[in-house]
Amino acid sequence: MPNESQQLVQKLWSYCNLLRDDGLSYGDYVEQLTCLVFLKMAHEQTQPPYSRPSPIPKDCDWPALLKRDGDELEVQYRHTLEKLGKQAGMLGIIFRKAQNKIQDPAKLRRLIADLIDKETWTKLDADVKGDAYEGLLERNAQDTKSGAGQYFTPRALIRPIVDVMQPGTDERICDPACGTGGFLLAAHDYIAKHHKLDKDKKKHLKEDALRGWEIVDATARLCAMNLVLHGIGGDATPITVDDALRADPGKRFSMVLTNPPFGRKSSISFVNDQGEQEKEALTVVRDDFWASTSNKQLNFVQHVKTLLEVNGRAAVVVPDNVLFEGGAGEVVRRKLLHECDLHTLLRLPTGIFYAQGVKANVAFFDKKPGSSKPWTQKLWIYDFRTKKSFPLKTNPLKREDLDEFVEVFKPGALHDRKATWTEKKPEGRWRAFGIDELLARDKVNLDIFWLKDESLEDSANLPAPEVIAAEIAEDLRAALEQFEAIQSDLSRAE
Repeated sequence: MPNESQQLVQKLWSYCNLLRDDGLSYGDYVEQLTCLVFLKMAHEQTQPPYSRPSPIPKDCDWPALLKRDGDELEVQYRHTLEKLGKQAGMLGIIFRKAQNKIQDPAKLRRLIADLIDKETWTKLDADVKGDAYEGLLERNAQDTKSGAGQYFTPRALIRPIVDVMQPGTDERICDPACGTGGFLLAAHDYIAKHHKLDKDKKKHLKEDALRGWEIVDATARLCAMNLVLHGIGGDATPITVDDALRADPGKRFSMVLTNPPFGRKSSISFVNDQGEQEKEALTVVRDDFWASTSNKQLNFVQHVKTLLEVNGRAAVVVPDNVLFEGGAGEVVRRKLLHECDLHTLLRLPTGIFYAQGVKANVAFFDKKPGSSKPWTQKLWIYDFRTKKSFPLKTNPLKREDLDEFVEVFKPGALHDRKATWTEKKPEGRWRAFGIDELLARDKVNLDIFWLKDESLEDSANLPAPEVIAAEIAEDLRAALEQFEAIQSDLSRAE
């Protein structure tokens, strides 16, 4: 992050400490900043040299806040959030269900007058504003661990994924679980930096190229603001607040980049006839899906297949259970191998996500037209997990850590790949498996590894205790969910 961005993040973050004594969480603080900075920027656009009409009603604009103090300011701010949350387009996304979390009017006044009003946000470079905002989101994720970490994918992982996908100028790119917009922004930056853009292509990139879905209002707000600060979006917002799995949106895209939420099952809680609380799995049933299941990750894989146009390309972060789970999992894997070209799998190390203990992978596949033969002929696997450790506190993942993966991936020239593993070089991390070998595996299990980590036999080389504990907790949760599913099935059978 450039120095100017770092300074701005530090300045913005310092005010958070002022509000922590009032019980304001990091996420709440970023939410308030989002709303207030947007109002300030909208006001700046009405001033020379821009002199644009304001999208904000006059009784809700920045001057209306700035001229008030004390209880009058708190009432005005609350009124502003309520009214703007009912508006259409980008305004509605950013202010939807927003609430004033700053109970002390004096501190609200300081935040407005001393911090936000002192900056001229529209004069700041988009990279500075964008980097500063992403810096806040990252710090929020680091500090809150679970919570923000559920929707924040490390940028050091996003960038190499986008680098190997190589989005072009005519792409329509989608993220059906966009969180704070990391994949969309990285794709935007890649296109802007690697291609010459004429006026029409710039307009397409700004207004039409990117589309995202996000189910959580607060997260969608952060994403929309993130895009605005990076100069993305026209009059209509590219973000839809909705459950992406609810239905086929009818739109098709040339590329899907996504990290769907972790958590294995969708369920609802209800009170039975005996007054006891029960959970019932929500099985997603859609005509366009290969299998009906309550496993959210399997459903997202199927949803991504639907979203892709023929020959469209996808990169999807999936937990290990998607690779080995039986039943619907086996059906999905067989169909994926047959109807798509599942050409690459990146095995990720444990601990790189803010939700520790998660074992995940990145699946790269292309959607293909109908065929009697499987489109996948060879699955290339890069083992970036064995003998790799990137603890967030001491050795966080960096973009350059994945340089070898980007190199062996051969973006744009997949047929030129060469394995780094051979019988004479058993330490190679890059290896291919043929379709016959994959289909012959029990339940078409794609959780494939071949490297041995002798260092784990030495207690001095074991992962940090919190990582081990997180892995155990994750395994126990998975086992418990399986037992609950069995219990539920047995109860229904009685």
